[in-house]
Amino acid sequence: MAESNFIDYVKIFCASGHGGAGSTHLHRAKYVPKGGPDGGDGGRGGHIILRANPQFWTLIHLKYRKVVRAEHGGAGSFALRRGKNGEDIYLDVPVGVTVKDAETDEIITELIEPGQEFILCKGGRGGLGNNNFKSPTNQTPRYAQPGEDGQEGWFIFELKLLADVGLVGFPNAGKSTLLSSITSAKPKIANYAFTTLEPNLGIVQYHDDRSFVMADIPGIIEGAHEGKGIGIRFLRHIERNSVLLFMVSAEEEDIAKGYEILLGELKMYNPELLVKQRVLAVTKCDLIDGKRQKEIEKTIPSDIPHVFISSVAQTGLETLKDELWKALNR
Repeated sequence: MAESNFIDYVKIFCASGHGGAGSTHLHRAKYVPKGGPDGGDGGRGGHIILRANPQFWTLIHLKYRKVVRAEHGGAGSFALRRGKNGEDIYLDVPVGVTVKDAETDEIITELIEPGQEFILCKGGRGGLGNNNFKSPTNQTPRYAQPGEDGQEGWFIFELKLLADVGLVGFPNAGKSTLLSSITSAKPKIANYAFTTLEPNLGIVQYHDDRSFVMADIPGIIEGAHEGKGIGIRFLRHIERNSVLLFMVSAEEEDIAKGYEILLGELKMYNPELLVKQRVLAVTKCDLIDGKRQKEIEKTIPSDIPHVFISSVAQTGLETLKDELWKALNR
């Protein structure tokens, strides 16, 4: 089986450059046998800078780049010549990346705006040359500063997809079918659980040239917050979604219970997810009749907008778009 190109987690060792040493040079010339100090300062070590690039959508370009080191600053020289600054290294990452300290798990930064930059490891400052230390009582100092060390450490890069609407449902609830029906995305679709093994994004066209982005993640099963199934690996991708679209198949015996299980898994994973706007879609309604639909409607909680849809029969999809647009603009 070919390895997926979608990589949303990498661990990298980054080290900025050390600052160059200051010079201890004393000026000498044919007719100036005892000139003063003219040692220049050392150059700054190179930074490691993160840059949010909207052209990237995965971290695969960093997967095999385990060590990133910036250039050291050059040493100072005679005639007050300053050392060369070390060349900065720019690491392009997708918009939506969170960077953590691998040892403490502390969040260092989140890059959520295109073009946003952040200095992950600052280069060490260059040392001062001996010219900076001359004084009336010490006119020929023979010492200078060494350059400062750069910063280094192991960092974890996690990608959280930026989307307006996130699809939440059990495996085989019809999430991928819906995404392929109302967007131009072409996710893998089959009649068995865990067809979706990586997140998919699609753009939903709405009225008057308006649109919104929808994200489909692998299905969630009961106990996902404890690591069961594969959905737990991707739950972070819905943390930045404005609206959560819960999808429960009409084939389920108890639609309301299915919705509560999904809601409970999100609450156990991150209670803040429950603050988001929610819409419920009862899927595969081409498999039930009107009587069964009315029975289901009586059990659905009154605090969540709901729509009965069938992606195969193309029913209820426009109503669903309307509900999602309302939720996005509440």
